[in-house]
Amino acid sequence: MDFALVTAYHPVEELVPLARAAEEAGFAALSLADHVVDLETLATPYPYTRDGARRWEPDVDWPDPWVTIGALAQVTTELRFFTSIYVAAMRNPFVVAKAVGTAAALAGGRVALGVGVGWCREEFELLGEDFATRGRRTDEGLALMRALWEPGWTEFAGEFYRCERLAMRPEPPGPVPVWVGGMSEAALRRAARNDGWVGDMATVDEAVAIADRLRELRREAGRDLEEPFAVVPALTDALAPEDFARASRGGVTMCMTMPWMYYYRQDAPLEQKLDGVARFGADVIAPTRALLSAAPA
Repeated sequence: MDFALVTAYHPVEELVPLARAAEEAGFAALSLADHVVDLETLATPYPYTRDGARRWEPDVDWPDPWVTIGALAQVTTELRFFTSIYVAAMRNPFVVAKAVGTAAALAGGRVALGVGVGWCREEFELLGEDFATRGRRTDEGLALMRALWEPGWTEFAGEFYRCERLAMRPEPPGPVPVWVGGMSEAALRRAARNDGWVGDMATVDEAVAIADRLRELRREAGRDLEEPFAVVPALTDALAPEDFARASRGGVTMCMTMPWMYYYRQDAPLEQKLDGVARFGADVIAPTRALLSAAPA
C-alpha cells in the first residue's frame, strides 16, 4: 500500500514545502487537480456531491499541473506525481502530450497521467472543445499521445486527430502510465483498458468492490496478466493501519489523503499541515507497511 498526498485547493505557495515534507514522511506520490478556470455560474452540476454544488471556495488556486510537476520534481528525488484528474479532452492532444512529456522528462519519469472525460460543459465551451464527443476524443487522444511519447517518428490517422510523420521532443524517459478517473461503469472500463484507476472518496468496502470489478474488466479486456495496475481511491473510513492494510489486501494499491485532517482541519495553516504530514508518516504509513510485510497477502 502506497500513499499519495492530495494538493487540491491548496495555495500554490504551499506546494513546495508540502512536497518536501511528503517525501520525507514516506509518501510515494503527490496528486494535483485540474481546472483551467473556475466559472462563477454553472448550469452543469458537480457530479460528486449530492446537491451538485462544488466542493471548493471561489478563491482556490488551480495551478497548471504540468508546470507544477516540473517545479516540484526539482525539490524531490523519489516522490511521484499524478493528476487527479486532468481533463485532456478540453485541450489539443498534441499540446497535452508536449506538456506531459516535458514534465516526465524533468521528473526523471516520476509521472503518471490521471485523466478523466470531464464534467463541466461550460469549461469545454470556453476552450472551444466539443463536450458531446469528449469520451471518444479522450480514447483517441490517449492513443495519439502514447504514440507521440515513443522515440522516433509518429504518424497518426484517427476520427478526430491526424498527423503526418513528426517527432515530439523531449521524450519521456519511459512509458507514462495512464490512470483513468471516474466512478461510472464507462470510466471503470476505460481504466481497465489502461494502466490504473483514480477514484473519488469511498469506504474501504466500496474501494475493494471497485478493485474486484476492475479485475473482472481487466480479464474481459485481456489485460489481467499485465502489471502493474493502480487502484487509487480516497478512503473515507480508514483510520488505523489495520484499515489501510485491509484495503491493500483487497486490491487498493494507493490511498489519496490530506493527512492533516486526521489531526487538525482541512484548511489548517501550513505549519499544521506539515506537522500532520509528518505525524501521518509515523502513525499510519510506516505501521501499515510493517503490517503488510509481516503477514501474507
